[in-house]
Amino acid sequence: MGDNYAGMRLFRVSFLILFLELACIRWFGSTVVFLTFFTNVVLLATFLGMSVGCLAARDRRPLVTTVIPLLLLSVVLALGVWYVYTYVGQIAVDVGRQRSPQQIYFGTEYNPRDVARLEIPVEAIAGLFFATIALSFVGLGQEMGRALDNIADRIAAYTLNIAGSLAGIGAFTALSYAQAPPEIWFAIALALCLSFVPHWDALQVYSQIAVLLLVALAAHVPGLQTIWSPYYKISYQPIGGLISTNNIGHQQMIGVAKTGPGYLLPHILNKESGAAPFDEVLIVGAGSGNDVAAALQSGVGHVDAVEIDPAIFAIGKRDHPEHPYDDRRVTVYIDDGRSFVRRSGKKYDLIVYALVDSLVLHSGYSSIRLESFLFTKEAFEAVAAHLKPGGVFAAYNAYRQGWLVGRLDKMITEVFRAEPVVIAMPYRPRFVPDEATQSIVTFILASADASRLARIRDRLAADPLRLQARDIRPAAVDVRPGELVPTDDWPFLYLRDRVIPALNIRGMLVMAAISMALIAFVVPRGRRRPNWRMFFMGAGFMLIETKGVVHLALLFGATWMVNAIVFFAILVMILCSNVFVLLVRPERVWPPYVLLLASLAVAAVVPMNTFLDLPGAARVAVSSAIVFVPVFFAGIVFATAFRASAAPDTDFASNIAGAMFGGLAESLSLVIGFNLLLAVAGVFYLLSAMQPRAILHRGLIN
Repeated sequence: MGDNYAGMRLFRVSFLILFLELACIRWFGSTVVFLTFFTNVVLLATFLGMSVGCLAARDRRPLVTTVIPLLLLSVVLALGVWYVYTYVGQIAVDVGRQRSPQQIYFGTEYNPRDVARLEIPVEAIAGLFFATIALSFVGLGQEMGRALDNIADRIAAYTLNIAGSLAGIGAFTALSYAQAPPEIWFAIALALCLSFVPHWDALQVYSQIAVLLLVALAAHVPGLQTIWSPYYKISYQPIGGLISTNNIGHQQMIGVAKTGPGYLLPHILNKESGAAPFDEVLIVGAGSGNDVAAALQSGVGHVDAVEIDPAIFAIGKRDHPEHPYDDRRVTVYIDDGRSFVRRSGKKYDLIVYALVDSLVLHSGYSSIRLESFLFTKEAFEAVAAHLKPGGVFAAYNAYRQGWLVGRLDKMITEVFRAEPVVIAMPYRPRFVPDEATQSIVTFILASADASRLARIRDRLAADPLRLQARDIRPAAVDVRPGELVPTDDWPFLYLRDRVIPALNIRGMLVMAAISMALIAFVVPRGRRRPNWRMFFMGAGFMLIETKGVVHLALLFGATWMVNAIVFFAILVMILCSNVFVLLVRPERVWPPYVLLLASLAVAAVVPMNTFLDLPGAARVAVSSAIVFVPVFFAGIVFATAFRASAAPDTDFASNIAGAMFGGLAESLSLVIGFNLLLAVAGVFYLLSAMQPRAILHRGLIN
């Protein structure tokens, strides 16, 4: 009876931790100013809290009583920061010096420096929430550590932990699919949390009520509709058609007649060059429908509209003034653009990248954004392959920096073997790498048919167009010597050079300082020494998991559903590892180490896009082997070592702390790419194997 009770308790706390972790990543990432670009801060904070809590498992104080009050503090601070930034005009948030950045973050620009404004670095805001969220998870980590200690069979305990985590992912995925609001997420999480509190008091009850009220009220702003899509918090203003995502302006639904030449420009230039209207058109990032409406008004034959977010599409279908999605010439696909292009057998006269900027990370595990794999050399090669002879590719946005326009110009020239037509609105004659271009919308038109581009240039040179008081003329583009070209292995369009930006380094130092302070404050002095074997296992596994998530996003699409399936599959593979250890009961740990390192070596040398052209079933099978075989052997290594653990709370805490360190080490992908990240994972596992207890631990040698 005791073991059953302890097992159920471990399952419940594991479910709660994973579920609340996902809820915090979604809510704080969409509420705290600009944290949408740094959701890994929330993930690492939950890791820190869990690790510290496990180390405090033998502390008699029930730290779980602090979870809900501390979560309330975090929510109040989040809403306070949002209010001050939104309504107090003298506050500015600096995100990596966007006037001349190492990495571009769309939507984070603010007015030129004003001595009257208080400028707060985003790393200070991120550090504040890193600390409060980590503190919120300490009590849950303590409960998990105690539950692990109370089950003598370590593998059975670890299996229950993974099973609870699987259930947590499944539950949150279902709520995301249903577009449930955050008050539902937190109601479930806080009710479960209360079940661990030994004695309820007024602080617990009132804190829970306050959290739910604040979260619910925050989403109800007069004049706005709030929709929680699987990707964003969408704030929609019906009057004016304005759509914001995670508190950053994103798009506006407006009739084509009122938009100026922007959405119509590819069609206008096509007409002015003497060509017939485009017949087959593909729009990637169709959003609420402006580009689709412009294409229809220009007389195209058919439009394939691809939009990744179902909620943004639903708004456009219902409320766009011209109702483009109701036209029979339009077929809508809710999908990742790169994935759609790869699977499509059609060829198009025009392919448009329509203001493609997601303003959100693909997941908390990596530095890529939702659109990263749309802007690689291989992606542009796929676009070129899906154009008819003489077909045109158009991409436009406010690209912020001259060097970014130069990078796109270079990449397109290499792929299409013809220099694109670049147009700035308002007009500027030249893009220079070191000049900011925040207020300029840049159109880039490419084609493998150089004569078609020449006709457009000749037309504009002979008689420049003037549309709604705007000159339409080509601009020259200066490209930096040695300009980097993003690839599927290094898909960082917005990163100026292969470096870890100073912003990231400052953020890591802030998190390191907070981590050491929290450990010193909470963990007893005698329990601060980690199990380095478990620590390095956690660091290595985090990098394996990151690479797997990114790799499968490339192969199957950067959608939220692919993410959920990948995380679920990784946990299932760990369960398989546990079953193997339970059945086979290996006595030596070096064979799975060797197999793990061998599988990492294979995965590191196989390019990420190798399997893109395989048919569906074969692509799933081969890519799954590349991604999940290392996970399986890593699971065996951990389970074999954990089976003989004399201090499961300390060992598990060390493993989670290592995972946090691995999350920080993921920043190396900004320098070396994702494939070589597996080499770093291999180094971590070698360091784990070199720890004396890893090989000489009783029960692990013959």
